[in-house]
Amino acid sequence: MIKKILSTKISDTRLNIALLILRVTAGVLLAHHGYQKLTNFSDIEPKFMEFMGLSQGISLGLVVGAEFFCSMLVIAGLFTRFALVPIIITMIVAVFQAHAGDIFGKGELPFLYLAIFFALFLKGPGKYSVDSFLFDRK
Repeated sequence: MIKKILSTKISDTRLNIALLILRVTAGVLLAHHGYQKLTNFSDIEPKFMEFMGLSQGISLGLVVGAEFFCSMLVIAGLFTRFALVPIIITMIVAVFQAHAGDIFGKGELPFLYLAIFFALFLKGPGKYSVDSFLFDRK
């Protein structure tokens, strides 16, 4: 039992289950943030940051698109790597622009999301995803 716990070997099934758990959990949590921004858009917009010459409304709209709509694609595992790109960009901006790189303070949560979603981008959605069903058929 202890030998199994300490082993660094992992089966494909366990890896795919881990990717599913990571993808769905992080996706649901980030989608919740996006949903709050979507439903309170008019209240948040005047306080939201302008970025690269984009108005507050456009910046907030892009964040909602990434956090809510792209997260839904990640949860389903549909066009996962494409959906992760806007999320990763949003988290980079959140960490380094909105929170001034404070990864041990207010930027901690977006930095954690950045790490999780970047890892998913590198590995992909796993076997238990719509992408796998549609595109990995042999």
